[in-house]
Amino acid sequence: MQYQVKILRFLPEQDDRPHFATFEVEADPADRVLDVLEQIRGEQDGTLSFRRSCAHGVCGSDAMRINGRNVLACKVLLQDLDSTAIVVEPLLGLRVIKDLIVDMEPFFDHYKSVLPYLINDDPLPGDGKERLQNPADRDRFDDTTKCILCAACTTACPSFWANDEYVGPAAIVNAHRFIFDSRDQGAEIRLSILNEQMGVWRCRTVFNCTEACPRDIKVTQAIGEVKRAIQTGRVE
Repeated sequence: MQYQVKILRFLPEQDDRPHFATFEVEADPADRVLDVLEQIRGEQDGTLSFRRSCAHGVCGSDAMRINGRNVLACKVLLQDLDSTAIVVEPLLGLRVIKDLIVDMEPFFDHYKSVLPYLINDDPLPGDGKERLQNPADRDRFDDTTKCILCAACTTACPSFWANDEYVGPAAIVNAHRFIFDSRDQGAEIRLSILNEQMGVWRCRTVFNCTEACPRDIKVTQAIGEVKRAIQTGRVE
């Protein structure tokens, strides 16, 4: 089938502002949008720039806006789109470096600010054993372990669009993963960080983040659980 692909381009060495470029592509409806982008770069314009790595929905590097929605290009089939007209844009709320490539450093700075690692100062168990955890305790935070840091949720958030100092849904999801881990001892400090002005209370429960998540994480629910932990002073 023939597809018309409009891509928001920005070449910093020659453009003052982004502009749309249109490409005509012949592709199979079972192809992915990532396949189409690769075809355009390989056959029509070698300067087209975008991130990709695993191409299997695991690395999260090819997050972008396709027909107005934040998605992973490697997971969107052409046959699942509404028409043969495809509009591809970079993620909103982050500085565009070139074409579909955005500056992820502010996003990762927010991620690092919530201390996304296990904090436990107790001596390790003897004989080289791990810190054990029962299945129920592990299930408590299982959903938020699925985050692949693609930034689709954070860049779909109106609160983040309004103020990029907001820590954002992805950072809160990764804080949740450790706050509710029974082996961790850093919940209090993370909750204190998220109780600041640009923390969890910036969330307006719009649910854009949940809709945008390519791993189907219940992002808004996780944010609500962090809010309740701050309000009650209990992690349960």
